[in-house]
Amino acid sequence: MFKTLYKCVREFKLPALLTLIFISGEAVIEVFIPTITKDLIDVIQNGGAEMSEIVKYGLRLVLMALLSLCCGGIAAIAGAKASAGFAKNVRHDMFHKIQDYAFENIDKFSSTSLVTRMTTDVANAQMAFMMIIRVAVRAPLLLIFSIIMAFVKGGRLAFSFVIIIPFLVFGLLMISRKAMPAFRAVFRKYDRLNESIEENVRGMRVVKGFSRESFEKKKFGDAAEDIKNDFTRAERIVALNSPFMQICVYFNMIFVLLVGSSIIIKSGGTTLSLGSISMMLTYGMQILMQLMMLSMIYVMLTMSGESMKRIHEVLRETPALSDPANPVTEVKDGSIEFRDVAFKYSAAAERYALYDIDLKIESGMTVGILGGTGASKSTLVQLIPRLYDVTEGSVSVGGVDVREYGIEALRRSVAMVLQKNLLFSGTIKENLRWGNENATDEEIAEACRLAQADDFVRSFPDGYDTKIEQGGTNVSGGQKQRLCIARALLRKPKILILDDSTSAVDTKTDAMIRAGFLKYIPETTKIIIAQRVSSVQDADLILVMDNGKIAAKGTHDELLTSCEIYQEVYRQQTKGDDASE
Repeated sequence: MFKTLYKCVREFKLPALLTLIFISGEAVIEVFIPTITKDLIDVIQNGGAEMSEIVKYGLRLVLMALLSLCCGGIAAIAGAKASAGFAKNVRHDMFHKIQDYAFENIDKFSSTSLVTRMTTDVANAQMAFMMIIRVAVRAPLLLIFSIIMAFVKGGRLAFSFVIIIPFLVFGLLMISRKAMPAFRAVFRKYDRLNESIEENVRGMRVVKGFSRESFEKKKFGDAAEDIKNDFTRAERIVALNSPFMQICVYFNMIFVLLVGSSIIIKSGGTTLSLGSISMMLTYGMQILMQLMMLSMIYVMLTMSGESMKRIHEVLRETPALSDPANPVTEVKDGSIEFRDVAFKYSAAAERYALYDIDLKIESGMTVGILGGTGASKSTLVQLIPRLYDVTEGSVSVGGVDVREYGIEALRRSVAMVLQKNLLFSGTIKENLRWGNENATDEEIAEACRLAQADDFVRSFPDGYDTKIEQGGTNVSGGQKQRLCIARALLRKPKILILDDSTSAVDTKTDAMIRAGFLKYIPETTKIIIAQRVSSVQDADLILVMDNGKIAAKGTHDELLTSCEIYQEVYRQQTKGDDASE
């Protein structure tokens, strides 16, 4: 895990190294400051010092303090740059990795979990990196140096640390161990909280339509309360650090003052001086503070360790789909062939989503697909651009198995328009250029005319420069579908797949869109998944899907005479039209 995350430091190794160097310098300087203070107090105590000598010690203290401040400031600036850069690289690597994921990989993590890992978990990893290169270096160094100097300069007074340090270490470790399980539990609950937020925001219209605001508020409140309780429990335990630390500080002060005073009185100040007592109190405070810092580092790194594990899981995940060693980079035409295809979404799944699929589609054909909910219509077409790989058999495009193509080359030749269309934040023009980033304004307008979108786009005050809000909430469902169809037309693909993507437009507009296909992309293979018979009845071939297999195939007239399922659908929709008239 650490090896993987270390690779994310990359160009920020120098700032990280400078942080380590200057934080070490700060620790060394701070260890010597108490010895100068001791000498100053001793000189004053002896009463024979001239003002110039006192000023000399004072200037030394000021110089040491300034050097310590400079080292700490440089370390802080370099550490901030290194940790922020580390976090940037982690997010970059995670995002690029996720872009290479197949749907199978995304299904494994869930989208909300991936969002949490790229936000909350990366922030925790950034904090951990900052602590490692600054506090986790400074605290041990200052602790070790302070203990050495205390024994060298303090003599018998240093034995107080023999009692305090084991006691404090044991107590802080116990506090940290009790707090860790609560911190670990929080991150799994963050996923559920984010899932609740995402569902609520995406489904706001449904929530309001069914007056379920109170239910959603309670669900969110319960998740937030659960996280609060875990954090409260952990923080309540960690809060014991402070009183525990205070006990040790006061014990050290009492021990040093009592023992030191006794030695001074008995020896008449020849064995031990007031400066030595002051120095030992300072070293004692330094040692105890560094122990407390180490315990806090232990707790924070434990908490961040869970985040780093979750980040590592994303970075080490192997995409389910990858390019072959020598990929084919050119799709010859839009011909498609399914040979003995069977498919299930995971190896552990008990049933196949598709089976016994044998199908041949010539380039340029228009193919309609009908079937009830759960008939695996969408699953069938997702195998064509290799969103999933077949479990058994093969799928060929342009006479080549799709697994032999470079994934990018294959998908550039296949355009999909889904029922749940997605528009991105930006102008209409920017969204349409997803289909062809070099498309001219005239080509954009032509594609919109064919998709029956040009009229409503021009009705907006800003026309094609109209801003689309996040998720396309400022356009209707039918408008969104037509814009997505125009976006696909701009690509001029070898294969165009419409997955129930005209469900929100009327039958007249639907017919005009299909007529536009024949004019604009006559050589493109067009696959239309629909619920309306009218959307596919003019197709060269119609597939009737049922329970994961092709129940029947043929033209409209052939299916009317040979397929009971098609006859029933046609009869119901025709009666519905008659009734409405």
